[in-house]
Amino acid sequence: MAFYYRQGSIPRKRHTQFRKADGSLYAEELISTEGFNSLYSLVYHCHPPTLVQDIGEPFSVEPKIAEHRNMKNRSFVTFKTIGEDDYIRSRKVLLVNSDISIGVAAPQKSMTDYFFKNADSDEVLFIHEGTGKLKTLYGEIPFEYGDYLVIPRGTIYQLEFNDTNNRLMVIESPTPIYPPKRYQNSFGQLLEHSPYCERDIKLPENLKTHDEKGEFKVMIKKQNWIYPYTYVNHPFDAVGWDGYCYPFGFSIHDFEPITGRLHMPPPIHQTFEGRNFVICSFVPRLYDYHPQSVPAPYNHSNVDSDEILYYVDGDFMSRKHVERGMITLHPKGIPHGPHPGTVEKSIGAKETRELAVMIDPFHPLMITEEALGVEDPSYWKSWVE
Repeated sequence: MAFYYRQGSIPRKRHTQFRKADGSLYAEELISTEGFNSLYSLVYHCHPPTLVQDIGEPFSVEPKIAEHRNMKNRSFVTFKTIGEDDYIRSRKVLLVNSDISIGVAAPQKSMTDYFFKNADSDEVLFIHEGTGKLKTLYGEIPFEYGDYLVIPRGTIYQLEFNDTNNRLMVIESPTPIYPPKRYQNSFGQLLEHSPYCERDIKLPENLKTHDEKGEFKVMIKKQNWIYPYTYVNHPFDAVGWDGYCYPFGFSIHDFEPITGRLHMPPPIHQTFEGRNFVICSFVPRLYDYHPQSVPAPYNHSNVDSDEILYYVDGDFMSRKHVERGMITLHPKGIPHGPHPGTVEKSIGAKETRELAVMIDPFHPLMITEEALGVEDPSYWKSWVE
């Protein structure tokens, strides 16, 4: 995030002596996602973060690409994916290119036996079903239905769930994920017309310093392999930290829609951005109020990006036969638009109750074997009555 935050105890000046009660030094660590040229935080550990006791045998989690090229509208019913106890095994990549990976997860148990770190990618976890806590070195973030959890790469974390019924959308990006620059001033503050502001951000709280020795397994993801590292100290041993690089949460229910007399284009729904993609939130809102307005979206040609919609809840005004957890992919190169009958149906309606996450990547997506396993193969024909 582009604003300063701190938790716990830190020295008055950075890179200076900061000692424990017994006189030994705390271990200072700079954590950033773009070297020394962008946002960073300084963390003060009870023990150096380098105390590796063992490295286990790595294993691959690389997605298996079924189709490298796609020129067909697709639909994937993700609630057909089978839940798994293990968090890592439950993550299923469906669509991927060099800028973004889009998938789902249905973990049925909390992460109690290990910690997880993505060394390559920032992550966005969208909580569709389930409640719990995101536990990190920076503190804890409680989560619930509708929350986005934005986790910078290199963050060691655990997910603690309150029950077994959990459904997540998982987005990974090798570049940082930020609030849209179009909604920030030159200092990084969210502008007055932004659809959300800093007050809506869920920050890490309840910092707990685990000054513990033992064997602590951290599963590190790098280049689509998982490397089991065992450390001799607890990963959450920070006594304090400060800076601009940290995980945060944001509820889709706090996104304030921008409306107008006539149909507004998709960029008004933008919530986050990364390199060559944007993430948008479609939320309940009033329809257009010009007396001759057509609230349903007009047909448009995808000439710059694929379009992905993850349907969360409600009735989507431009689609028929929408299911919770369904993902549609409309590829660049061909136009798409509302399903037959939905345009007339939208005229005169006062509001929509839809809830969805949209992702526009600017380079084509490849389709994995996992995606084909939950595909509705007839979707591309659904515009022909």
